[in-house]
Amino acid sequence: MFRFKQFSVADELCAMKVGTDGVLLGAWADVEHDSRILDLGTGSGLIALMLAQRNPKAEIVALDIDHDAAIQAEQNFAQSPWSNRLSVVCSDISDFASERKFTHIVSNPPYFVDSLHSPNAARTAARHASSLPFATIIKAAEQLLESEGRLSVILPSDVAMLFRREAFEHLWLSRQIDIVTKPGEEPRRTMMEFIFTTKPLMPRCSTMLMGSEQATKLTEEFYL
Repeated sequence: MFRFKQFSVADELCAMKVGTDGVLLGAWADVEHDSRILDLGTGSGLIALMLAQRNPKAEIVALDIDHDAAIQAEQNFAQSPWSNRLSVVCSDISDFASERKFTHIVSNPPYFVDSLHSPNAARTAARHASSLPFATIIKAAEQLLESEGRLSVILPSDVAMLFRREAFEHLWLSRQIDIVTKPGEEPRRTMMEFIFTTKPLMPRCSTMLMGSEQATKLTEEFYL
């Protein structure tokens, strides 16, 4: 059980456990003015819970293809102060439909593109991009987002460029932050925000050092 300032997260049923990536994206995604958010590949529901804490009015739908993960997220939501605004859907994104559009999609997606699959099928699905291809995420954004909606993701920096290339003809990068663990090292993670636009846009790009005052301030509302 992971305890945060305003909620707790159990993850024993989930193939992918609570980690820094989810905390970073949950704290960084710009959701202040969102009314309806989709957490794509929710796992334990960590990111959805963080967004519910940050936005007191948004309705948040958490989607996961894995049955056990969906059960875990539902249990975590039920124990939170925001259970009335959080819901879980167990479905493949390709089969998911919504009568109402979303203002934001957030995702900490599977990212291994070319590597051996684990003998554990659930862990493979949680880690490998073959279970949630980048093109599928981008198509979902086109179909499910409002015209002024946004897509925010976190990926290892060495595959983030692959995602940007996949999104290029459909979405425009508006914000990007590279995460480094030590000064002078190459980034380990990259968070990106995409929007729909027909006009060239210069993205706001920055770098954040883990353990820095900036990183501490980003997550201070969550960590005990």
